[in-house]
Formats: sequence, structure tokens, C-alpha cells
Amino acid sequence: MMPSLEEVARQPLARRLARMAQTPDDYEAAIRGHDDAALSRRPEAAAWAAKEVVCHVRDNEEFVMARVRLIMAVDEPTFLGAQPDQVASIVARWAEDRQYLRQDTAAALVTFRRRRRESLDDLATLGPRDFARGGIHSVRGRMTIDDFVTQVAWHDDNHLDQIRRALEGKA
Repeated sequence: MMPSLEEVARQPLARRLARMAQTPDDYEAAIRGHDDAALSRRPEAAAWAAKEVVCHVRDNEEFVMARVRLIMAVDEPTFLGAQPDQVASIVARWAEDRQYLRQDTAAALVTFRRRRRESLDDLATLGPRDFARGGIHSVRGRMTIDDFVTQVAWHDDNHLDQIRRALEGKA
């Protein structure tokens, strides 16, 4: 069973970073051997296909790391965030506007892998006190770099499960 966000938050930082490092390989293993039709098949009309999930994590990596870099550049920046009930419609719009279903899954994974490596390289330059630096999220309140690492590690597990379910035809 997938750990909750709270359970991931209790894991040592090194374990969460290791999760992030392992994710590209796990996603690659999950999609290996599936053709474009299978990767593009939505298990339900409102559920994402595996291809869309890979495109989403690629784009989300850039989005999250921009916030982490801002925290390192500016003391306690403020981030505009969506209300929880708006998040689903925003990411659905990403899929439609960016035409995820028309993209090449392997190419999206290559880009995700590169962005993740860059993220981990950036995080590796930080000292323990840097992970306590934070910014103010307009919905969630103060979030530290450590909180973002937790969120990404949990997000990775969540979407790995979603990829596997989509390829099994389950929402």
C-alpha cells in the first residue's frame, strides 16, 4: 500500500531523496513493453492515460523546482496556490492545453529524467539548514524545501501507482 503524505514526511531526508532518484527508472520499468495505444488509453473518461501521467510529472518537476530555487534566492517568498478543489481542473487543463496525448511518452520520460537529475543536483548543494528555508504558500501556509521534497517523493509514488493502474485499465 502506498504511504500517506504524513508517512513520507516522517521518513529521513536521505530516503525521500533516494525515492526521487529512483523514480525515473520506476516509471521507465512501468511503461516498458507497452505500445503507444496502451500508453494513450484512458481507463475512464476523467482518468489520465499513462502517457499523460508521464507528461504531468515532467512538467510538475519544473514547476516545483522553480519554487525551491526561489526559496533559495529570496527570504520567505510568497507563492500563489490553487484551492484543493481547483487543483484537478488545473492539471486537467495542463493535459489538454499541452496536448499530452499527442506527445511521445519516451521523449517525455527522457525530459523528466533530465529535469529530475538537475533537481537532485541542485538539492545536493544544500546544507541541512537550507532544507528548513521556506516560503508562504497562499493556501497551505509556510512550506519548507524539506516539505517540497516530501511532496515530490509522495507525488512520485502516487503517480507510479496511477501509471500501473492506467495500464491495467483501472482508474
